[in-house]
Amino acid sequence: MTYTRTYARRTALLMLLVAAVATAGLCAGRALSASGVWEVLSGGGDSTARHIVLQLRLPRTLVALVAGASLGLAGTVLQSALRNPLAGPEVTGVTPGAVLGAVTATGLGLAGWESPAAVVTAACLGGFAGAGLLWLLAGRERGDPAQMAVNGVLVSAVLAGLTAMVLLVAPGELGSVVQWLVGSTEGRVWAHWHLLWPWATAWAVAACAMAAPLTLLRCGEEQAAATGLNTGRARVAALVCAVALTAGAVSAVGALGFVGLLVPHLAFALFGADLRAALPGAALLGAVVVGTADAGAQWLSQVAATALDMDRLSIPVGALTTCGGAVLLLIVARRRTASEE
Repeated sequence: MTYTRTYARRTALLMLLVAAVATAGLCAGRALSASGVWEVLSGGGDSTARHIVLQLRLPRTLVALVAGASLGLAGTVLQSALRNPLAGPEVTGVTPGAVLGAVTATGLGLAGWESPAAVVTAACLGGFAGAGLLWLLAGRERGDPAQMAVNGVLVSAVLAGLTAMVLLVAPGELGSVVQWLVGSTEGRVWAHWHLLWPWATAWAVAACAMAAPLTLLRCGEEQAAATGLNTGRARVAALVCAVALTAGAVSAVGALGFVGLLVPHLAFALFGADLRAALPGAALLGAVVVGTADAGAQWLSQVAATALDMDRLSIPVGALTTCGGAVLLLIVARRRTASEE
């Protein structure tokens, strides 16, 4: 009973944090103050203010939250299925594959920020191709977490190299695809939201439904098989969920570094190894992380534009998640090294 109450409180706190982050995202920006945002949400405001809040800031904030939740879930599923704390979407070929798909489609003129449906399709195809390449390369060593991590890094490097080649072939498209490489929420409108939320919701439900088999997989191959679980099928199903969630997020906001890698560590620290609590917790934590980065990027862009006397300057969200994630990863690595000594 105490166990359940503790995690219920933590979940409630995270939900409040999501609401606070969403509010910060709506209020971030130079064109409209917090009081103006509140006036619009209360049903007032002029046409310009309503357009800024309801057509620009609100869909951007919602897309950022759902993309973060998708990446948090995807990372948790991957680390559980592969029993590897470094098995984030960024280093298993999933994110690089999705980026390659989006960049290639954009370079060929088949997709772009103005055609979100085509981007979703291209990113998903690329994400599944990247995961499939890793699966084929791993071969019989799929059950070895260390070897899977090595193969994942190799696949990710190859896919990143292919993306660079696409950019060299079509250098004129660099400005339109650089957002895929860094990750950005700029220009996210309702069309992106309407495509993202049904996809993310369906796969999030599927991922949470796999909490029991994923928990068994975290205990080890032999222990899971002893309970009657078909570990091969369970792992394949988990990887499909992770790839789909990642591809959907990448198609909406590009590659947000370290979100899928570090959010699971926070989720396991707060909710323990029971994935019935850790998976929803990871989704909420992912939403908090990306939502905070989105609001922070808007605020920093405003400050930098004022300091540099520029009309507009946009700092991508992915730059903040990558820098923040790198710092946290360094801290975690140093603490583990110190504890081992």
